[in-house]
Amino acid sequence: MVKIIQGILKFIATNIYLDADNEISMDINKLENILRFAKGRELLVAMDSNAKSKTWHDVLINRRGRLLEEFLICNRLHIVNEDSELTTFESNRGNSYIDLTIADNTILNIINKW
Repeated sequence: MVKIIQGILKFIATNIYLDADNEISMDINKLENILRFAKGRELLVAMDSNAKSKTWHDVLINRRGRLLEEFLICNRLHIVNEDSELTTFESNRGNSYIDLTIADNTILNIINKW
């Protein structure tokens, strides 16, 4: 995690990998730790979620996606990703929108055309 000062804005920026082989509850615990560390300061999270949801423009939703959605809603966090023809993940196994940028209310108001 990094504390960034941009003009008068101070915020926490971090990235996290949510392993598809782990139970999503383990990853949600990691996210809760990040929120505790941030302690109400502005927060920006880059995330390889390995979770699918129509909320972040995937074509389907899986259990991991549903549980991650619930966590984000309960913690007033927002998905910054915009709808695009370009997926965030592509391999010979397929493509999806599993890479996310998550922001709190303050950062969301500053980010434009992510």
